[in-house]
Amino acid sequence: MDESQALAAFMALGQEHRLRALRALVKAGPDGMASGALAAAIGVSASTISFHLKELQQAGLIGSRRAGRSIIYSVAYPVLSGLVEFLMTDCCQGHPEVCAPALAALSACGPNTKDVDHA
Repeated sequence: MDESQALAAFMALGQEHRLRALRALVKAGPDGMASGALAAAIGVSASTISFHLKELQQAGLIGSRRAGRSIIYSVAYPVLSGLVEFLMTDCCQGHPEVCAPALAALSACGPNTKDVDHA
């Protein structure tokens, strides 16, 4: 991920409903969520969630697929991983204890999300 991609992702995440939506989708896992369920989960209207999902999609952070009459949104894990990697690339500078809390949090994710691509 380059700096311009990271900036686009951070701009998309710089709004509370979009950040909440992304976090809800991360919790939902690779199967994702329908937009209506996502709107209810974060407490916004259907029209509001559509606007915010469009912004997250343009930043490359989420993808969508049709399932019958529903549109299912899910995290683009490779992009999200790239954003984390962009932030952490030069982290430790010879002091691994600096990155230990972040690495511990990431290790809790398990192997299931490493190679999932829903973009």
